[in-house]
Amino acid sequence: MSEKSSIMPEDVHRLLGKDAQRNNIFVARMVAEIVKTTLGPRGMDKMLVSPTGDITITNDGVTILEEMQIEHPAAKMMVEIAKTQESEVGDGTTTAVMIAGKLLENAEKLLDKKIHPTTITKGYRLASEKSQEILKDISLRVTPNDIDILKQIAMTAMTGKGAEDAKERFAEIIVQALRQIENNGKIDLNDIKIEKSKGNGIKDTELISGIVIDKEKVSHDMPTLVSNAKIALIDFPLELKNPEIDTKISITSPEQLQGFVMQEEREIKGMVEKVKISGANVIFCQKGIDDFAQYLLAKEGTYACRRVARSDMEKISKATGAKIVSNINELTPFETGNAQTVEEIKHGTDSMTYITGCQNPKALTILIHGGTEHVIDEVERAIKDGLGDVSCVLQSELVVPGGGAVEIELARRLREFSNGLFGREQLAVEEFASALEFIPITLAENAGLDPIDILTELKSRHDSGERNAGLNLFKNKVENMLEAQIIEPLKIKSQAISSASEVANMILRIDDVIASTGKGQDFNMKKEKEMYDEF
Repeated sequence: MSEKSSIMPEDVHRLLGKDAQRNNIFVARMVAEIVKTTLGPRGMDKMLVSPTGDITITNDGVTILEEMQIEHPAAKMMVEIAKTQESEVGDGTTTAVMIAGKLLENAEKLLDKKIHPTTITKGYRLASEKSQEILKDISLRVTPNDIDILKQIAMTAMTGKGAEDAKERFAEIIVQALRQIENNGKIDLNDIKIEKSKGNGIKDTELISGIVIDKEKVSHDMPTLVSNAKIALIDFPLELKNPEIDTKISITSPEQLQGFVMQEEREIKGMVEKVKISGANVIFCQKGIDDFAQYLLAKEGTYACRRVARSDMEKISKATGAKIVSNINELTPFETGNAQTVEEIKHGTDSMTYITGCQNPKALTILIHGGTEHVIDEVERAIKDGLGDVSCVLQSELVVPGGGAVEIELARRLREFSNGLFGREQLAVEEFASALEFIPITLAENAGLDPIDILTELKSRHDSGERNAGLNLFKNKVENMLEAQIIEPLKIKSQAISSASEVANMILRIDDVIASTGKGQDFNMKKEKEMYDEF
């Protein structure tokens, strides 16, 4: 029943009670249905075309949902789960959204049985808490020295994405990069710079023990290659400041004009001289570099880049040991950093500056090559998933079997747990368990297998004590996931279940939607209700 209160403006739409609940559940299910086909190694991709004609081809859940520009408030809450999963773990976004959608779909069955929403949310909360306990119990401990296992985790994360053809190579790069930037058990993924270069194939992607920036030297007269580089990082301009207010200078003779011009040149010469005294033969400047300063630096054989992003400056600092200097008078040999080589390298029409040969760098670059921008972008997303997964494992040192094994085991134990409960919460816990089974069912569906047969076999294996039995889609059969080396970080599953249950509970507790349809924001609740009735 759609109702509008007389005390509200004309442009306000309102949905009450069951209509509000059913409408929100319907929208959340639609969001889950959108990303469902992308799950797993046999998942398909989506092509997203923006209003300006930009094309994105991906099967990354959060990218799909963000690019779709979803307007409905309940659907936006589903998108937030994906964003949280992406920021916390870097992977598992599709899983989180699918579990939330299935929890709401199953809750609808309970609502039809006249079970109150707060009873359902209580049962879901109990099941979520119990799931976290079970996850800790079935997780396995690994150490940062288990290189092969870390590589398998990276490969599992990248399976099904555009990077699959070169996943062994990428896994090696990911593990090596993360082990190098690890600092007392802590990892900051911002220390890994991902740079993209069109040309060659994705298998030519490389890890550089240093930094690559998308900048060229400011003057052609500067050297293309500098060996034994002494690097200065400056965030002040190598040019004279213009007055902030309109200023007039009165000059009455040619001598005064000449003196004024000479004074400008002397100031710039003084700046370049201070750079020379510091011993720096490479300069990365966050601001501008005057034409005369460029000439003087080239004359000294100094390599210089200007307008370098602050984030790149910080990474160069971590890689080379150089300090970012804000005042020319503070620039001394102690503020400079070191690298074996700084070189300008051309890739097609683009030029990049490579800073390599840094001693024990704490910032690195992964340079992705590929034939087209769309391929490179998808490889970047795959590598970020791999980096997120392996960094989680390096920090928590806990993993679980993949291929739906963990969801089936959770569902089995939650059903055992529900037998000890009294009241209607028991039914909610059982529906929570069946929602988790949606993951292995979808994995089977996306691979063209019979989901009922697969689910039956998985349940049978787990009931007989094979808690690591999962679906290996490379062989299309159920087997031990640890032996098949299909492994995922514990945090992916714990975060997905936690986020999904929280948002499902929040949506279930809504019984009134009051929406002001301001200009450009009319998501037409009446039309959506008609869609729901048809569905």
